[in-house]
Amino acid sequence: MRQVICLHVGQGGVQVGDSLWELFCIEHGLRLDGKFTEDKNLHKSYFDTFKSFFREFSDSSYVPRSLFIDLEPAAINEVKTGSNRQLYEPTQFISGKEDAGCTYARGRCTVGKALIDTTMDRIRQLADDCDSLYDFLIINSAGGGTGSGFGSLLLERLSEEYAKNSKTGIAVYPSGDLSYSPTEFYNTIFASHAFIEHQNITFMFENKALDRICRKKLQIQTPTYKNLNRLITYIVSSTTASLRLGSQFSEPSEFITHLVPDDRCHFMMSSFAPFMSANESHPDPLSIVELTNEALEPENYVVTSNPGYGKYMAVSMIYRGEVAPKDISPAIGLVKRRNRITFADWFSTGFKVGINDTPTGYIPGDILSKASRSVCTVSNSTALGEVFEGYVRNFDKLFTKRAFVHWYLKEGLEEGEFSEAREDIAALIGDYKLIGADSPEGEEEGDFHNNEPQQQN
Repeated sequence: MRQVICLHVGQGGVQVGDSLWELFCIEHGLRLDGKFTEDKNLHKSYFDTFKSFFREFSDSSYVPRSLFIDLEPAAINEVKTGSNRQLYEPTQFISGKEDAGCTYARGRCTVGKALIDTTMDRIRQLADDCDSLYDFLIINSAGGGTGSGFGSLLLERLSEEYAKNSKTGIAVYPSGDLSYSPTEFYNTIFASHAFIEHQNITFMFENKALDRICRKKLQIQTPTYKNLNRLITYIVSSTTASLRLGSQFSEPSEFITHLVPDDRCHFMMSSFAPFMSANESHPDPLSIVELTNEALEPENYVVTSNPGYGKYMAVSMIYRGEVAPKDISPAIGLVKRRNRITFADWFSTGFKVGINDTPTGYIPGDILSKASRSVCTVSNSTALGEVFEGYVRNFDKLFTKRAFVHWYLKEGLEEGEFSEAREDIAALIGDYKLIGADSPEGEEEGDFHNNEPQQQN
């Protein structure tokens, strides 16, 4: 059995984390005090894998293998006093007394340094409790001062001390429409630079795309950050289901191996279906064909880039609930015949399909309607180059005028680090363009030769 330690960093990471563990408890039959709602023997089919994310606290209760870290106490205090407070131990919370002021340099160079040793000590305690530590799941906001600055510092230390362990990122990216500070674009470039160097795979979530889903799919006129965070949890639930609920892939490492054929281009764009409002009636579940087609619609992706503008390196379809394996191949075949997806000439890994008969859990009173079956799509696509180009443009608008640069320099950051991070992201964009370029000897666009779906139950 392999264990995962979840690290929730900054306000965004803390808030997403609290929602995520609530959903995990629902899916595993746990109350919010860490005790089973029924006899745990009823859950023995996945009991060992369940303990990949939970550790035994007493004979009858379990706590998440997680830490909540923030440089100021407000968000953590909300968790400590919230509806899920009985689920956690006091040692799972680490907070300082002053925030990062939405400045990467404060989170990394000054305020964050005061908490990094305490954080690493707590991580070592969690790691020592693991029989076979497999992965660190780091959830943070790329635009926040703590999420970007302290998150980058934490990744560096993890790479030094736990070099052999995988690092998976759940990164929430800002958008111009929902940004509350112009320095978010500096922070985003710095954070992405760290993600490239220190993470094995990074799942991207853009606030603008999440906001669009809430408005158009779920009919929420004024979405809150809580609404956006809940959408993130449902996708993270599916991407971690293979570890928590049994094998969708024979080895968890296969998930990364399939999706990351190039070490640097390890950023993922995800989608989910069905997005159905809890305020509307939905009498009949979608067929597998309908579910698959809906998941591949651009408006169902949690990034703003249209995936049709790029080429795919790999696609994973994670089906959950009432799904018959025999129905999946025709659905994928229809996608291929309609040329819904074009693979890059250099990569022919194609589709990988996972099936788990445990349906996605749903939080009572949430915006999303419960469904008997669902699918989460995780894709590696050159279309993400367009997303990073947008962040570089916003970075350049600020940096050419040296706007707010002094905020970073006075915290100890060197001006050359701005150029270094920016050049790394520009190189990443170049990588995407190179992969997406047509090869004279490659396949014709829309040719899906050797891209038959691989199914694993």
